[in-house]
Amino acid sequence: MSNPLGPTKPLTPSDQEVPRFLISDLCVYLENYLKQAQIREVYRAYLFGAEAHSGQHRKTGEPYIYHPVAVARILAEMRMDHKCLMAAILHDVIEDTDTAREQLVETFDEEIASLVDGVSKLSKIDFQSQVEAQAASLRKMLLAMTQDIRVIMIKLADRLHNMRTLGVMRPGKARRIARETLDIYAPIANRLGINSVRLELQELGFHAHWPMRYRALTQAVAEARGHHKELVSNVEVALRSRLEQDELGGRVSGREKHLYSIYRKMAQKKLSFHEVVDVFAFRIIVDKVDTCYRVLGAVHNLYKPMPGRFKDYIAIPKANGYQSLHTVLFGPQGIPIEIQIRTEEMERLAESGIAAHWKYKSDDGGGHWAQSRASDWLTNLLEMQQGVGDSVEFLEHVKVDLFPDEVYVFTPRGRIMVLPQGATVVDFAYALHTDLGNTCVAARIDRRLVPLRSHLRNGQTVEIINSEGASPSPAWLNFVVTSKARINIRAFLRNLQGQEAVELGRRLLERELQSFSLNLYELEQKHIDALLEEYRLDDLDELLAEVALGNRMPVLIARRLVGDDVPADGTPEKTEKSAGPLAIKGTEGMVVKYAKCCRPIPGDAIVGVFNPGKGIVVHRQGCPNLGEYAKHGHKWIDAEWEPEVDGDFSTEIRVEAGNRRGVLATVAATISEEGSNIENVLSEERDGLSTTLTFVITVRNRRHLARIMRRVKTLSSVLKINRQNI
Repeated sequence: MSNPLGPTKPLTPSDQEVPRFLISDLCVYLENYLKQAQIREVYRAYLFGAEAHSGQHRKTGEPYIYHPVAVARILAEMRMDHKCLMAAILHDVIEDTDTAREQLVETFDEEIASLVDGVSKLSKIDFQSQVEAQAASLRKMLLAMTQDIRVIMIKLADRLHNMRTLGVMRPGKARRIARETLDIYAPIANRLGINSVRLELQELGFHAHWPMRYRALTQAVAEARGHHKELVSNVEVALRSRLEQDELGGRVSGREKHLYSIYRKMAQKKLSFHEVVDVFAFRIIVDKVDTCYRVLGAVHNLYKPMPGRFKDYIAIPKANGYQSLHTVLFGPQGIPIEIQIRTEEMERLAESGIAAHWKYKSDDGGGHWAQSRASDWLTNLLEMQQGVGDSVEFLEHVKVDLFPDEVYVFTPRGRIMVLPQGATVVDFAYALHTDLGNTCVAARIDRRLVPLRSHLRNGQTVEIINSEGASPSPAWLNFVVTSKARINIRAFLRNLQGQEAVELGRRLLERELQSFSLNLYELEQKHIDALLEEYRLDDLDELLAEVALGNRMPVLIARRLVGDDVPADGTPEKTEKSAGPLAIKGTEGMVVKYAKCCRPIPGDAIVGVFNPGKGIVVHRQGCPNLGEYAKHGHKWIDAEWEPEVDGDFSTEIRVEAGNRRGVLATVAATISEEGSNIENVLSEERDGLSTTLTFVITVRNRRHLARIMRRVKTLSSVLKINRQNI
């Protein structure tokens, strides 16, 4: 039966007009795979949508209902179920008409209402910026997708039809929509394995965002086609002959690489058009996996393979479930050609991806790979949602997750893990399990001990070494690349900071309450409740955290809690019985930071300064940077070190040494022998005879620093050594 909806090939930007499709055409086409009762339901949804959108027109001038019908047509070509098609026809009624979600539930059912609501943007909330509004709507849609994958299928079809009719938009808006399509929707289609949709979104987005580049590349491809007019047909004939000769069977098709794929390769690798080797590609479709490898051998005998350009995605599928053999050969006249070899099932999965779950679920289980990989990604999205802050941060993590140039590594038991290019040991640990990532301390790659920041390469076997008492380090954020690792590290640190802030806030408030001869447990509850209500805080712990982070001054809070008067300007006055200095233990964590300008260490005379939102910053007394706080004396806090402070603290020393070979190594070895770690070193030649070496090292206290400096000073090559001055 012919397709009443017309050709199903992707529309290109060169098409003069996007054809209109009537509901009658759609219903005729649906007879190919839906029951009559289901088609009647689709038609009922059309009648509801047509009435809801009555009087509305698109920028193209056509009645608005043409758009939902076209979206349903795209999904029908993927053989989506009838409820998905109904939701597609209704997908704009909540957002663009007076129809309420409850009305859809009453007229249809909860399932269809949820699908429509998941696709609808958040238009009834005031956002501070367009970026925030866009991010919040995308976040809503992606989270709805985790409940029902059909939400994103409808949205992809919606975006695809909008891109086909993008020419009516003003250039600035068209470019913004095209950029969003290339950054978000095309990668989502790729992640779900829907190759046909991805390719068309990329071509349309490329044309709208970079029209001049699109035209130039189109011309270059046309010229290359003219120069090698007979290449494709000759190679096709040669491939078919070889397959017949070896009695392998299969069908062969030749094609050119898509323009956006060529452009992206040129941009990423900084290549000219003529340096992009695989402009011409051929696909061989066979009956079973065993034949794929036999065909590979046959084509390698026909044309010489290009070293390092063979990829086996059958043994190790891509993250979206894609399977195929890829090889690049030196074709006729030495022109490189790409060959893709796959089975019929792999071919339809490559085109339909997750949609194959609906299209083929009644026969041989096609789509199980895409379904499994999509399920993994959706699980990852839910974990991501739990750890991020605002919608913009969530969207940025999703973007990172959507561009996985993969690296394939193995667990010690042989399980394959797919990670983005540049992934580290820590990324691998979090990919296995969040708890494993939080407690990892080292790793072995191919049985060799390596640091956590080591980058992974294809084929390596990775074993994680963890410790129950270990926890994530803020420094990990400097090198991890996966969203899961980054979000879990930040979530852990935020939670840790919250616990540390409550404890420090308690100490600061207790210190101020001593001025009133009180402690926190002797306060009247009515004063606490009144203050919490005024500041809109849930409990006392939140108030204590606010104090520790510098958002509320402890002396002011103490006065309010005891019912004492506070000056109108909110600036607290000194009391006769002032609080003693805050004792710094060195274990306060992230709510107490040590200024890098003067690098205080235990034994130094110190002072604390409140930094709103971050906590207390400890400076050495006499630090020049304290001058800027002179007008805000209420932000200062007297501080002193505990008698016994545990931990390592950074400080800076400058060494002047003779300009001799090996002097840096000698000084560094001496520092290391004294139990210090070198965090950074800077070498600066002065007059050709001497060199200034600036070290940032860790020490336990002033005595430890003095011992290191005495040792370094005894070296014959050292002329002078001193600590950073203030």
